[in-house]
Amino acid sequence: MASEVKVPTLGESVTEGTIGEWLKKPGDTVKVDEPIVSLETDKVAVEVPSPVGGVLGEQKFAVGDTVEVGAVIATIEDDVAAGESTKVEPREEKSAEAPAREEKKDEKPAPAAAKEAAPVDTQTLSPAVRRAVLEHGVDPTTIKGTGKDGRLTKEDVLAAAEAKKGGADTIDEAAPAQAKIDIPAPAAEGGERREERVKMTRMRQTIAKRLKSAQDNAALLTTFNDCDMSAVIEAREKYKDLFAKKHDIKLGFMGFFAKAACLALKDVPSANAYIEGDEIVYHDFVDISVAVSAPNGLVVPVVRDADRKSFAQIEKDIADFGKRARDGTLTMEDMKGGTFTISNGGVFGSLMSTPIINPPQSAVLGLHRIEDRPVVVDGEIVVRPMMYIALSYDHRLIDGREAVTALKIMKEAIEDPTRMLIDL
Repeated sequence: MASEVKVPTLGESVTEGTIGEWLKKPGDTVKVDEPIVSLETDKVAVEVPSPVGGVLGEQKFAVGDTVEVGAVIATIEDDVAAGESTKVEPREEKSAEAPAREEKKDEKPAPAAAKEAAPVDTQTLSPAVRRAVLEHGVDPTTIKGTGKDGRLTKEDVLAAAEAKKGGADTIDEAAPAQAKIDIPAPAAEGGERREERVKMTRMRQTIAKRLKSAQDNAALLTTFNDCDMSAVIEAREKYKDLFAKKHDIKLGFMGFFAKAACLALKDVPSANAYIEGDEIVYHDFVDISVAVSAPNGLVVPVVRDADRKSFAQIEKDIADFGKRARDGTLTMEDMKGGTFTISNGGVFGSLMSTPIINPPQSAVLGLHRIEDRPVVVDGEIVVRPMMYIALSYDHRLIDGREAVTALKIMKEAIEDPTRMLIDL
């Protein structure tokens, strides 16, 4: 008897998803609650577990198909069916050649035979990872994956490619020769040029729509400033060991900027509000959306009540979001709401940018890389670790004076962290 696997409830207002990847093949044994398929929704990837133990039967949809909540997407055969579905090789009849075969069974296979071994199934690689493998000409079987259940991510491939360029193409020299995948080498100069057409994931489509909608519906403007990071860097160096020992988490920069943003939003409430119809909705709390890079795109989980949380709790929340984003285990609830966004392009080396607001929010803070620059202090030229910061905002709601004021408060709080303690 077969059990049905249905698309579960995916979250508020989410009625459908897309088959992103089958984690099990027909005939594979599955356990109760073991994930068998990954669904892509507008915001997150959701793994659908098996309701019973047995063997995966029919897959009713292919990768890329759209499925509605409640739809039957697969069947699980019970134990009896599992036994029946197991392939049994026919027993060889005894013959005069049998002894000879038995004598050779302990011999090592010839090198040619090893090369002819069955190739590794590349269909378990996501489109983005497969494309990166082809572009950089690396062998995915020699790379240790850091994603969910050890799966490869695009970042893993890029890191391997960098190591290869540096003459360190020895990620796993113990990998067997037969595990090599026939990956086409990049075309030589003047050779054949290729192009690949890949369907956008549902998440990427949603990101594109939301960003374009923000540009179409809001009056976007960005104001810039720069801040001296000396005080924050000094505080981190002085207390990082004690902080890590007490809270079991590293003291990063995001906690400082989150607290500085809370200070500014308290004095400039319009930056923590949004427009709904002909009304302005103000909040007496601060839920900060933190832009996090995930294998399938940018996601923005929410640190709730950031204005009431300690540095340690904010850092723990952000670290947890980052890990779960890489593992693909963020939920719809993690990204629901948010009143203000912080996006840190500095981790990728960005010097300056104009971030786009996250609708329906009205403002977003962009952080960038820290670099030593000459600045004038008390009439003298000195070298300080400086960072450009940017505040993009909806000019329909936030006036230039308010935006500049909010960004200036954040700058002053970062340059003098004591302000965050005495509410200045």
